[in-house]
Amino acid sequence: MSRTHAIDHATQHFDSGAFLADLNRRVGVHTESQEAGRAAVLHAYLSDEIVPAARQLGFDTRIVGNPVEGFGPFLLATRHEADHLPTVLIYGHGDVVRGYDSQWRESLTPWAVVVDGDRWYGRGTADNKGQHSINLAALGSVLAVREGRLGFNAKLLIEMGEETGSPGLNEICQRFSDELAADVLIASDGPRLAATRPTVFLGSRGAVNFRLALNLRHGAHHSGNWGGLLRNPATVLANALASLVDARGVIAVDGLRPPPIPDAVRRALADITVGGGPNDPAVDDNWGEPGLTPAERVFGWNSFEVLAMKAGNPENPVNAIPSSAFAQCQLRFVVGTDWEHLEGHLRAHLDSHGYTMVEVSVERGAPATRLNPDDPWVTWAIASLERTTGKKTAVLPNLGGTLPNEVFAHTLGLPTIWVPHSYPACSQHAPNEHLLGSVAREGLQIMAGLFWDLGESAPHSGAA
Repeated sequence: MSRTHAIDHATQHFDSGAFLADLNRRVGVHTESQEAGRAAVLHAYLSDEIVPAARQLGFDTRIVGNPVEGFGPFLLATRHEADHLPTVLIYGHGDVVRGYDSQWRESLTPWAVVVDGDRWYGRGTADNKGQHSINLAALGSVLAVREGRLGFNAKLLIEMGEETGSPGLNEICQRFSDELAADVLIASDGPRLAATRPTVFLGSRGAVNFRLALNLRHGAHHSGNWGGLLRNPATVLANALASLVDARGVIAVDGLRPPPIPDAVRRALADITVGGGPNDPAVDDNWGEPGLTPAERVFGWNSFEVLAMKAGNPENPVNAIPSSAFAQCQLRFVVGTDWEHLEGHLRAHLDSHGYTMVEVSVERGAPATRLNPDDPWVTWAIASLERTTGKKTAVLPNLGGTLPNEVFAHTLGLPTIWVPHSYPACSQHAPNEHLLGSVAREGLQIMAGLFWDLGESAPHSGAA
């Protein structure tokens, strides 16, 4: 039996309708982790769906409670074949965002897979039930063809709180670091670069949210009687923001800018085209850091975003000078950015520009991660995907968005390989979320080939 047989087995699993049946059953579980009172449902998804599937694949399983009270549990599962074999950790999450049932297109529901051409609609089809279902099914195909062997050791970590910020994930990985030790993380989440292009990403940009606020006095005052006498907080805040990021989006605070883009990252991004899909917005060529390609701006650089601003009553403005103003902001950043001192950098910059009255409060943040594109695990994964698909793989040094990858890269110390099975227009987190059947089918083939190759030609082994 051969690699080709494993890929054919995975293809047949899709074509027979078996994969759709599994996914439909899983989508039917209302695992909305952002809703109160879902504890039993979150646990049931693991105990009733994933545990039986994992045990059928030969995993020893256990469900572990979340160390953060009020949040969903974790599944830890291990399949050990031999000490000398490579070990892979496979991650996924079974929770979903709110269904927003009434907002879906007529004839659709968040809680069942509705197939409309190539689109498979349902909450979690893209994020993340469809993606981890593909990976579990691909393991099954390798086991079937290798007659009960994978050729490597495998561990599963499925969480039920990713959509609420992965509370407890880092603590679980610290507590069970020996049990979760591996040579590599191979996981699936997020979108491909484009529906037709297989993609590997190696980490994620970090994100830190913060608030700038100016509170000058109690109550608003008539603009006719007091205009020109009272400092307007909206005007001051707008100018403060303009000192932080210029009119074309270039970050003006040295401490918030990243180091130069490494050569390996530039090479990886050289053939990456951002956007161009039927539902994608047009890229603004004259926005962001000058001298960078669009791919470098979103995958290799930092962006300063104003997410929301308010002063006075925007819905029903009155002729009065407002008493206060605020802006909700965010820094998306790559590896090497001094983000942990963001408040100090902002404070020093604002003070030096005369904006001492503007208050800065940092609310939350997640670190950036990035595996070197020249790492042997990366070249191995690319070769496997291209052997399976015959297509050139898009290699993103990091996702433009943010995932809890720092837990795997930093806490567990693993090289991280993400192979996404969704695409940019999947309506993730929105009504009408969907998975493309064509991408799911190819994803099954990709992962069957990747797991087959892991049992034959892993770059190194024996670390776990």
